[in-house]
Amino acid sequence: QVQLVESGGGLVQAGGSLRLSCAASGSIFSINAMGWYRQAPGKQRELVAAITSGGSTNYADSVKGRFTISRDNAKNTVYLQMNSLKPEDTAVYYCNADVAVVAGWPPYDYWGQGTQVTVSS
Repeated sequence: QVQLVESGGGLVQAGGSLRLSCAASGSIFSINAMGWYRQAPGKQRELVAAITSGGSTNYADSVKGRFTISRDNAKNTVYLQMNSLKPEDTAVYYCNADVAVVAGWPPYDYWGQGTQVTVSS
């Protein structure tokens, strides 16, 4: 079993910053891509940013230049530094990891429980 535990959400004023963390634990052989998704009320879940095990990154156009994703492979942890936050960034943010639990087995997607980010205007 694999668990993803997020932390770092909260309430911040527009223009402020937050840093989200997500630590993976449990029966882990390897982790491929890790990423952050978000879901605002009444909207579909969308990709915010993703990072491969080699460090290649991908961002949604709406957060480019403001958010930075990084990871510590030794700690099985992914981070999301969010700067210049806007009210439209308000959402529940979910951590995602593509995890292989046994060598030779196909990886499986795991999700965190979500953390609320609220940006006030």
